[in-house]
Amino acid sequence: MTDLKDISFVMPVLNEQDHLAIAVESVLNQKTPGKKQLVLALGPSTDQTNEIAKSLVKKYRTLKLIENPTGLTATGLNLAINNSSYETIIRVDAHSELSDNYAASAVKILNTTGAANVGGMMIAKGSTTFQKAVAFGYNSRFGLGGGSFHVGGNPGPADTVYLGCFRKSVITELGLYQAKWVRGQDWELNLRIRQAGYTVWFDPVLKVGYYPRASIKALAKQFYSTGRWRGALTKENPMESSFRYWIPPLLVLASLLQVPFWIYLIAVAIVSFGQSKLALSPKLWLLAVLPTMHFCWGVGFWVGLLANQNKAR
Repeated sequence: MTDLKDISFVMPVLNEQDHLAIAVESVLNQKTPGKKQLVLALGPSTDQTNEIAKSLVKKYRTLKLIENPTGLTATGLNLAINNSSYETIIRVDAHSELSDNYAASAVKILNTTGAANVGGMMIAKGSTTFQKAVAFGYNSRFGLGGGSFHVGGNPGPADTVYLGCFRKSVITELGLYQAKWVRGQDWELNLRIRQAGYTVWFDPVLKVGYYPRASIKALAKQFYSTGRWRGALTKENPMESSFRYWIPPLLVLASLLQVPFWIYLIAVAIVSFGQSKLALSPKLWLLAVLPTMHFCWGVGFWVGLLANQNKAR
């Protein structure tokens, strides 16, 4: 593998007026071992996102804008990658904030390990009491089941990682992201990378701040949609499905079979009020946040598993 230095950051964007400027600044402030650019794939936003992007391109000469008429994440990523200039591709999104030295560390790990993709941890953050509760769910085994890119672990080969720092030649060879996967496209691409004999590498030194949904309705919609696509991915790749993906669906099934639901609620209450680092308000929100995550994801999983994947949007 050729040592890498120059970096193209790629970011699909849709209706992100509240986060875009911070995300762009976070990316372009990264120290890199060589040249850098950021390619934004602009979807058909209905807010001021595209206007903000056009004002930012006047400020930053290394910022490039392209159109993504579909607004789909996978399509936007592919367009951005195809319009990028360098061999190193770092995926970012408008809800993320890269930690200091993220890019330089990612390239170093990519060169040291010879991996095709490296990535680290999603560190969920919250600016409101509700978001702080959701952030706890993301960063805890009680929320999303304990994947290494949520709760940490030792550096080494992994099934998948958050976002990712790729060798462009490898993922281009593999056909980039598959547009049919509205969600879970990162996991599916990492599966193909591994099946082709390349390595996906996790290192917890790579940290990305993430701001979750700001309302219970938005959270429910997100987790239901994510669950549907996870179910569809599981149907297509049953032998690659981790047991943790089945825990929320089994919880939903147990509820339908009238297993005493109060046992689960007591467990949620114990977890919620047992968090010494959380104030009272986020603890109270957890009583709603954790069941929303578990049950919306679980119901969505069964729908995606049993339905036609093309109808899972």
